[in-house]
Amino acid sequence: MRFEDVHTIGVLGGGVMGGGIGQVMAVAGYEVVIRDLTEELNEKTRHTIVETRFGLKRAVERNKLAADDLEPTIDRIQFTTEVSGLAHVDMVIEAIPEKLELKQQAFAELDTVVKPEAIFTSNTSGFVIADIARDVSDTRKASMAGMHFASPVPAMKMCEVITMPETTEETAAAVRAVAERAGKIVSMVKDAPGTYGFILNRVFAAARREADKIVEAGLATKEDVDKAMIHGRNWPVGFYASRGTRTGWLD
Repeated sequence: MRFEDVHTIGVLGGGVMGGGIGQVMAVAGYEVVIRDLTEELNEKTRHTIVETRFGLKRAVERNKLAADDLEPTIDRIQFTTEVSGLAHVDMVIEAIPEKLELKQQAFAELDTVVKPEAIFTSNTSGFVIADIARDVSDTRKASMAGMHFASPVPAMKMCEVITMPETTEETAAAVRAVAERAGKIVSMVKDAPGTYGFILNRVFAAARREADKIVEAGLATKEDVDKAMIHGRNWPVGFYASRGTRTGWLD
């Protein structure tokens, strides 16, 4: 499927992550269908999208979204508890818990329900996409990729797009363009069997291991390591504190 043919996006899994993805896609003008297990979970996701710190009402207050666009954006987001509610979507973004078997089962089911030309993507933070796609049909694998959003999705600009050898150039281009339409800066990454993580998590994990060595050797405290990274490398947060001092990007 080409980018210009993507009009409706299904999000499998709600919560903070799935809700954030659905929110930015609706702001970008897409029709969105979010599927979760219960009506209660869907209502929580709707509340997250509309009412919370990174939600749509706050975006209006911060002049990130025009007041006249608030209700039309909300109206573009629909909810369902049935997998069949995603049957007609042009693209699926999976955002369920980070358990490989759960993702494999979800995509195997989606493969039998969603129209064959639709694009499948996973928001996994690090599982090999080929492993997630294990049980989908060979023809579907050509239309499958990873789409890892940095969290919180409405505030962070980064999206990693991960392609398998089977992923067609048309699919990769469409996924990238959808992310860019949603205001994201995209890094393209090749799937790497036997690894966990793409760019963000692998580089961060390597840096965290080195930071731990410095602390364990008694060369610096956790506080001083965090200060060095926040003020010397302009990181918004450090390794050890829940928040650093440079949090203006979230305000």
